[in-house]
Amino acid sequence: MVNKYGFPIVSAVGMGYFIFYVWTWVTTEIKPVLSEASGVLIALIDRVRMLDNDLIRLNQKINIVLMLREIKDDKENNKTVDTKPINGSTRQ
Repeated sequence: MVNKYGFPIVSAVGMGYFIFYVWTWVTTEIKPVLSEASGVLIALIDRVRMLDNDLIRLNQKINIVLMLREIKDDKENNKTVDTKPINGSTRQ
């Protein structure tokens, strides 16, 4: 075959078949797997965003609880007997 058509023609036909084979293999085997992986990646990104939002909300709740606890502790520690008159009356 090489003697009849020459090496460049035979190698070009062989390369064309190889390219066709690789192209069909990629479109039938690899492309569906990549599409599925892309869908899974998008789902994972959405879950990470939801978890990030949950962590932000949880952090805000913890900060509020700590702030309220600090205010409560301050009120308990600053309990003193009030000697001011009530409603303008004088107690003695």
